[in-house]
Amino acid sequence: MLVVTTNDLPGWEIDRVCGEVMGLTVRSRNAFSQLGAGFKSLVGGELKGMTQNLVNSRTEVMERMMQEARNRGGNAIVAMRFDTSEMGDVWTEICAYGTAVVAWPVTDGAHETARQLGYQL
Repeated sequence: MLVVTTNDLPGWEIDRVCGEVMGLTVRSRNAFSQLGAGFKSLVGGELKGMTQNLVNSRTEVMERMMQEARNRGGNAIVAMRFDTSEMGDVWTEICAYGTAVVAWPVTDGAHETARQLGYQL
């Protein structure tokens, strides 16, 4: 599925808007990894465990958002955004949202992109 942060798809024609879609997860922090991250922050450097958790969470919410778009009949998502917020001291909400659309390529470059993504033209 084509997912973009722009409001349009150059080389594509949007035939129909299917509506807003989102994927959401709420994650709790592991007390031991928080403790390790606290120590790591004293000396500096990447918090690899926390980075991997964020990558996994973003992947999960993207997959949920794309599935909702498919369920609504969409084949692309425009105006995609991520949002995060803290809930209390131990929970983090991560959300991906955008607008599901039905779009078709109208230029040669867009046709090539569609083929690479596995669209049936």
